[in-house]
Amino acid sequence: MPALIFVTGNKGKFREAREILSTGGIEIANKNLPIEEKRGTLEEIAEDAAEQAYAKLKTPLFVEDSGLFIHALNGFPGEFSAWAFKKIGNRGILKLMGGEKNRRAHFKSVVAYADKNGIKLFDGVCTGAIARKVRGTGGFGYDPIFVPKGEKFTFAEREDLKTVLSHRYKSLKKLLEYLKI
Repeated sequence: MPALIFVTGNKGKFREAREILSTGGIEIANKNLPIEEKRGTLEEIAEDAAEQAYAKLKTPLFVEDSGLFIHALNGFPGEFSAWAFKKIGNRGILKLMGGEKNRRAHFKSVVAYADKNGIKLFDGVCTGAIARKVRGTGGFGYDPIFVPKGEKFTFAEREDLKTVLSHRYKSLKKLLEYLKI
């Protein structure tokens, strides 16, 4: 069976997806395609990207979109997570949080799988809180400031936690279950 295509330009996401899906015997290959990202919910963004990618490649593939939703910031950066990270990074997010007591946040991931039968969406959520400072050197993106619920460490301090608790892990596990049917 040929490798399933993961359309992404994010090496960290690809590495995570390859690790997770390989546990179910699914081999993936990376393809970075220029895709016009529409504005909308994570579901709308992922579905549209999968449609565009499938129209170009005509082979089974998936895309993933995710966001960090910080409750005290009315869900910001949310769907703008990649943009916000490039502009202000983790230190900028911590500055926006200032002395905020409500540190609750959640990550959400939406995987859109496309094949000749159409598009299927799979989501995953990981609840937690924003740390008070950048902690750890592992992972990527917001991992150094996100502490999953019930834990004391950020994803960057304990990548093993991310492997089994993350939003992306949950959405990719749902994709894996679907592919095994």
